[in-house]
Amino acid sequence: MRGATQAARAACAMAAALAVTACGGGGDDGGDGGAVLSSSWGDPQNPLEPANTNEVQGGKVLDMIFRGLKQYDPDSGEARDMLAEKIETTDSQNFTVTVKDGWTFSNGEKVSAQSFVDAWNYGASLKNNQRNAYFFSYIDGYDKAHPEDGGKQSADTLSGLKVTGPRTFTVKLNQKFSTFPDTLGYPAYAPLPRAFFDDHDGWLRKPVGNGPYRVDNYARGSQMSLRKWDDYPGDDKAVNGGVDLKVYTDNNTAYTDLMAGNLDLVDDVPAAQLKNVKSDLGDRYINTPAGIIQTLAFPYYDDNWNKSGAEKVRKGLSMAIDRDQITDTIFHGTRTPATDWTSPVLGADGGYKKGLCGESCDFKPDEAKKLIKEGGGLPGGQVKITYNADTGSHKQWVDAVCNSVNNALDNDKACVGNPVGTFADFRNQITGKKMSGPFRAGWQMDYPLIQNFLQPLYYTNASSNDGKWSNDEFDSLLDKANAETDNAQAIKTFQQAEGVVRDNMAAIPLWYQNGSAGYSDRLSGVKLNPFSVPVYDEITVS
Repeated sequence: MRGATQAARAACAMAAALAVTACGGGGDDGGDGGAVLSSSWGDPQNPLEPANTNEVQGGKVLDMIFRGLKQYDPDSGEARDMLAEKIETTDSQNFTVTVKDGWTFSNGEKVSAQSFVDAWNYGASLKNNQRNAYFFSYIDGYDKAHPEDGGKQSADTLSGLKVTGPRTFTVKLNQKFSTFPDTLGYPAYAPLPRAFFDDHDGWLRKPVGNGPYRVDNYARGSQMSLRKWDDYPGDDKAVNGGVDLKVYTDNNTAYTDLMAGNLDLVDDVPAAQLKNVKSDLGDRYINTPAGIIQTLAFPYYDDNWNKSGAEKVRKGLSMAIDRDQITDTIFHGTRTPATDWTSPVLGADGGYKKGLCGESCDFKPDEAKKLIKEGGGLPGGQVKITYNADTGSHKQWVDAVCNSVNNALDNDKACVGNPVGTFADFRNQITGKKMSGPFRAGWQMDYPLIQNFLQPLYYTNASSNDGKWSNDEFDSLLDKANAETDNAQAIKTFQQAEGVVRDNMAAIPLWYQNGSAGYSDRLSGVKLNPFSVPVYDEITVS
C-alpha cells in the first residue's frame, strides 16, 4: 500500500454546513456507543472496494469496516487468526480454510465461505479492473480470469477456489507459497456481502462491511463519518462511538486545527512542526518506528530510463543525495537514512539487512558526477521529481533532495521539484503512465513480510510496480523464495532478489519513516500500529 499521508480540508466550519458531526472538542457522541473523535484524513483515490484500494487513505477505512481471515496484531504486526478458524495445508500449495461461525456483516447477512470466494473472484476478474487484482495471481486460474496481456478473459472465476461447505473452502495455488496464510490480513482478501453484487452502485455510496465500524455518511472533499457497530462479533470492539475522518489538503492546517481544539488527532505531523511538536503536545506526541520506506521510482516505459547505462545515472543520483543531512534538518529524528529496500521493523530474522545497498546509498558527490557522465548524463540535462503537494511535507524534502543533487553536480538546474496539486491527481498520473522522470513512491507495508516490500513493487506487472520495471532474474528469485518451506532459506533468497534491485538501482531508497501523530487532551489510549495507522478502536474519548 502506497505510503500517502493525510490530505486536507479547508475549514472546520464546512462540516457544519454539510450536517456532519462537529469538530474535535465538541463532545459529539455516537448514540449509546460513546463519544466520537475527529481525525485528519485524505480522500482516497478509488472507491472503497477492498480489491481496488492500494493507498493509505482508503486503506484506513477498510481496516475499520472490514475484518478478514487474518488480522495483524496492533503491537507486533504478527498475523493472527480473525475469521479463520483454521487454515490447513500439507504441501504449501493446497490450503483448506475454515471460517469461524457467528460472524455477520453490519447489514445482518451471515459471513460464509461463499462471501470470501465471491469477493476473491470479483477482485481477480479482469473485467472488474481492480487495482489489487495481482494479489490473487498466486491462485490457480488467474491467467484465465486476468490474462497478463490484457486480452479477453476466458473465465470469470478462479479455478483454484472451491466452496466445500457453508464455512469451508479450498485454495489451490499455482506455485508453493509457504507464507500465503500470513498475507490474508490484507484488505484485498476481505469478504463481501451479497449487497455488494446485487446493488453495487448503492454499496459504493455507503459500503457495508463486517468490522467494528460502519460507514454513516461520506461527503467527498469534506468528511467521512464512521460509527461504532454495536453488534460487531469480534473481540476488538470499538471503545469509542465512532470516528469523523476530516479531509485536509494541507496537513499544516490539520495541525493548526489540532492546536486550536478543532481536531482530535493528526496522524502525520508535518515537517514544519516537528521542531515544535514536543513542546506543543508533550506526551501527546507519538514518534514510533513503522513499516514505511520512502523511495524515488522511475518510469521504465520511458526509454530514457530503460536504455543501456541508465542504471549508472540512477546510482549517480542516489549517491548525490545527502540522506543524513536531510533527515536531520527536515525530519528531526522521524526518518532514518535507508540502507536497503525494506524496513528495520521486519528485523534481521524477518529479512531486513542493514547496509545491503552498499556505497550506492552513501553520499559521494564525486562518484555521483562520474557515474552520471558515464551513463550518458541526465535525460534532457535535468531531472524533475514529481510529487503530490497536498500532503506529507513532500515539497520540503523534494527541494532538499534537489539542492543536494544540484550541489553535488555543480549545476543549480540539474534537479527541480515538480508538484502535482492533489494526491488523487498524482496517483492518476502515475497509473496513467504519464511520468517522465523520478517520482515519489513511498511504500507502507501491507503485511510484515520481506516479500511485501519486493514483489508488489518490482515483480513484472505487479500491482504497485508503477514504473513498470522488469527483470527476469529478480522474478525467478522471487518465485523460488515463495516456494521455500524453510523460512530462513526463503529470506536468504528474497535478499538475493533484493540484491538484483540494488544492482540495477530499480528505485532509489531514501529513508525509513517513523509513524508520527499528535492528539488532543480529549483522547487516551492512542497508539500507532506497525503500519503507522492509528488503532482507532482502542482510542477512548472523554
